[in-house]
Amino acid sequence: MSPRVFLRPRCDRCNLPQHLCLCAELPRVETRTRILLLQHVVETWKKSNTGRLAALALANSQLLTYGAQDESLDTALLSEPGTWLLYPDGPTSPSDAPAPKQLVVLDASWSQARRMTQRIPALRTIPRLVLPPPSPGMLRLREPTHPSGMSTLDAIARAVAMLEGPEAAAPLERLAALRVQRIADCGTLM
Repeated sequence: MSPRVFLRPRCDRCNLPQHLCLCAELPRVETRTRILLLQHVVETWKKSNTGRLAALALANSQLLTYGAQDESLDTALLSEPGTWLLYPDGPTSPSDAPAPKQLVVLDASWSQARRMTQRIPALRTIPRLVLPPPSPGMLRLREPTHPSGMSTLDAIARAVAMLEGPEAAAPLERLAALRVQRIADCGTLM
């Protein structure tokens, strides 16, 4: 006889277990920069995923799934003028370049994101926005595998702060901190 597994019901909107649901706390963040989240299919239903929270909070955003067998990616969206890629390394845009109109954010693990940039030609040709490494005191649920590692929500908040100022990013930063605190208070994400 197999052991019974008790799964906690999850919120249909934010995908967190219902006792951790953040839907009532979601801010509505208006940005000039359009955020295009390209979510790896493996991340879609992970409880630890923060890309979905970012998409729910950002008024000027779109969430697309990459890697599903029956779906194809509209790469024309990635080639729109003024599109940049938020990525931890590689060639960056010149400092005198105009700010991006659209920022592509890969919502994936480091290895998945690396493969996505290799497999999607448009991602290799657009300028990159590279964030400085996070401060040592940043609230996290786990240690990153990369020195510049952070959650998708944290990365978007930092990018918005760079592009549009700290006031625009503050609601996203509060949401990220609330998520970490709520999960830490419960002692588990499961």
